[in-house]
Amino acid sequence: MNEEISKAIEHLNNGGVILYPCDTIWGMGCDATNQKAIDKIYAIKKRKPTSPLICLMSDFKMAEKYLTISSKVKSFLNTQKRPTTIVFNKVKNMETYKNSIAIRIPNDQFCISLISKFGKPITSTSVNFSGKNYPEFFKDIDNDILKQIDYAVNLRRNEKLINPSKIVKIKNDSIITLRE
Repeated sequence: MNEEISKAIEHLNNGGVILYPCDTIWGMGCDATNQKAIDKIYAIKKRKPTSPLICLMSDFKMAEKYLTISSKVKSFLNTQKRPTTIVFNKVKNMETYKNSIAIRIPNDQFCISLISKFGKPITSTSVNFSGKNYPEFFKDIDNDILKQIDYAVNLRRNEKLINPSKIVKIKNDSIITLRE
């Protein structure tokens, strides 16, 4: 696992796009603070840049560099039985996400280690063309996508990854479910 983390970080540091397994589905990611890398993901996915990408963060400490997170929201997240993404309207210290941000703290050792060692959030979006189904197995990833990315993590490639995250939005400290 450490070798894969090192390889992924090398590509992230160079503005690259990686594919990686996480606690939900296969993810496509980059340095969430690098606009050129984010633009590359939009181009690969053929997705409008107005559709935001999720940011994975290693823990609440990292998230609080970019957001104000109430104890109510932390408690809510700690009680969730499945991966949960939270949309916040106020972002600080991140030029690539000025108006709102969707974050998730993954429950996956590879992702947590990768993000912690990288030291910055990474984007997370499904590995598919916009509007198409996401692949359940690595072998189902479209070859046209594989040709455009910089690195695919060589872990869990035979596992079925099929559980997209629950998505909720924080509005005035209220929690609104957007996707169950």
